[in-house]
Amino acid sequence: MAVLVSCVLNASSLDTFIAAVYEHAITLPNATLTPVSREEALVLMNRNLDLLEVAITSAAKQGAHIIVTPEDAIYGWNFTRETLYPYLEDIPDPQVNWIPCNDPNRFGHAPVQERLSCLAKSNSIYVVANIGDKKPCNTSDSECPHDGRYQYNTDVVFDSQGQLVARYHKQNLFMGEEQFNKPKEPEVVTFNTSFGRFGIFTCFDILFHDPAVALVKDFLVDTILFPTAWMNVLPHLSAIEFHSAWAMGMGVNFLASNIHYPSKKMTGSGIYAPGSPRVFHYDMKTEEGKLLLSQLDSHPPQPTAVNWTSYASSIDAVTMGNQEFKGIIFFDEFTFVKLTEVTGNYTVCQKDLCCHLSYEMSEKRSDEVYVLGAFDGLHTVEGHYYLQICTLLKCKTTDLNTCGDSVETASTRFEMFSLSGTFRTQYVFPEVLLSEIQLAPGEFQHYFPAFCLINVVFNPMYLPLQANTAYSFKGKANTRLKPLLPFPWI
Repeated sequence: MAVLVSCVLNASSLDTFIAAVYEHAITLPNATLTPVSREEALVLMNRNLDLLEVAITSAAKQGAHIIVTPEDAIYGWNFTRETLYPYLEDIPDPQVNWIPCNDPNRFGHAPVQERLSCLAKSNSIYVVANIGDKKPCNTSDSECPHDGRYQYNTDVVFDSQGQLVARYHKQNLFMGEEQFNKPKEPEVVTFNTSFGRFGIFTCFDILFHDPAVALVKDFLVDTILFPTAWMNVLPHLSAIEFHSAWAMGMGVNFLASNIHYPSKKMTGSGIYAPGSPRVFHYDMKTEEGKLLLSQLDSHPPQPTAVNWTSYASSIDAVTMGNQEFKGIIFFDEFTFVKLTEVTGNYTVCQKDLCCHLSYEMSEKRSDEVYVLGAFDGLHTVEGHYYLQICTLLKCKTTDLNTCGDSVETASTRFEMFSLSGTFRTQYVFPEVLLSEIQLAPGEFQHYFPAFCLINVVFNPMYLPLQANTAYSFKGKANTRLKPLLPFPWI
């Protein structure tokens, strides 16, 4: 593992800080198989930077100490290696102590870095952005690409003086990112400020131990910065539910900035504390971007360690005579049992995983069906991961064949539910999604496991991310409750 740690030490420290994330309504380049000129690339990037500038300036005026902008926000997507190249710049190691706003040509022509640096400096705010890095290589490097260069999906951080203090190359590239290379070893990037210790990674990285879990477990960061380009696909893939769950499960602040592009179901940004979401945004109806701000603790309190599996293992299995049936969720075959009473205790097992549910509805509606589901197996679509999942979800219709289909609204009110599972992990991600794709800030707590994700190690460079969750919930009107599997798309 490559460890790249950039430290900025300040004489004073703050107990709290104001964080900002910006959901950016992107301007995309025209689709082309022929590379545009560098000048044309800069025109496109400056259009997006104009919008980012408005958000950065507004956040600073409202007292924000740091702002996160999305993955791909400056140049977009749908590139080949060749067509991406005009959009790239050489991004140096932060240890060179460089302020591009003061010395823009020190490492070659870098107008994007110069503008980001000047925005940070002129507004006295930390700016987090996602751009492209290029690094030349030659035949002495056996892994050197055929075109003689490495191209990286790259996060950069400029401090309030405009200095480059962090650079992170995305490790876990998703399908369709053939225009990029991954670094030879995962990079773990942190930096210190007067308002806490920060770590950074990008979108699909969140599904892996390195660098995501390592930043929290081994490098003890307080806050994660998360530029992303995330497509929402129900029932499992809503950005706001998993990002808020990751903050709670790992015990850190989590600043998630997503692209706003509803035609590709891209929305969902938020500022999440370990105890509860502070502010979030999900909007599939408009074409406008959104700036979010909230106050966070610089050093959030750590959650109490819990032996998750021991609790679930102590519960007596209860089936209430219900017959199990199979259903598909995102190509994975779950074992389900239907909730037939207004209150009850249920158990469903698949292989080594047993899921236990206790619940109380305000009424048992005839037009809505809920099920308890378990999955313990290998997921093989858009990646290979070993999954263990316990889930309570609403079926699309009263036909049991629709259990696992996309659902956005519900009317059943749950007064309480408690979900647990027999997992083999310490990492706990509690996910609850309500009707109309909403979260429930402050309405639930996790006490024992209910959801688990275990990634199989297919590449020795990757370590498994293991996750589970459990919680009790006091439902309000029209709630849809669904602890779910996270699976980002980009």
